[in-house]
Amino acid sequence: MILEIADIRIHADQQTAFDEAIQRGLATVISKAQGYRGFKVNKGVEHPDRYILMIFWDTLEDHTVHFRQSPAFADWRAIVGPFFAAPPQVEHFTLLAKSS
Repeated sequence: MILEIADIRIHADQQTAFDEAIQRGLATVISKAQGYRGFKVNKGVEHPDRYILMIFWDTLEDHTVHFRQSPAFADWRAIVGPFFAAPPQVEHFTLLAKSS
C-alpha cells in the first residue's frame, strides 16, 4: 500500500468553504478512483490555513498514472484548486512499522 501525503496551504479566511469542498471532492471524485483505499484529512491548529491530506492507494501508479492522468484529476482540482494559495507539496510513502 502507498500513502500519498499532500501538504496543502489555502487562502486565508477560506477554511469553512475549503472544509466542505475537500470533503465533497473526496466523496465524489477520489473515492471512485482505481486503487483508492481510504483517506485522512488533518487541519492545522496553529495554522488553520494548512491541511495535511493522506490518501491510501494500492500502488503508486494508481495515484500517479491512473488518477493523475485521468479526467477525474481535473474534476478534483476544479473542486479544491481554487482554494490553494500555492501548489500542494505531494510525496509518497510505504509503511515501515505501525503500532498494534
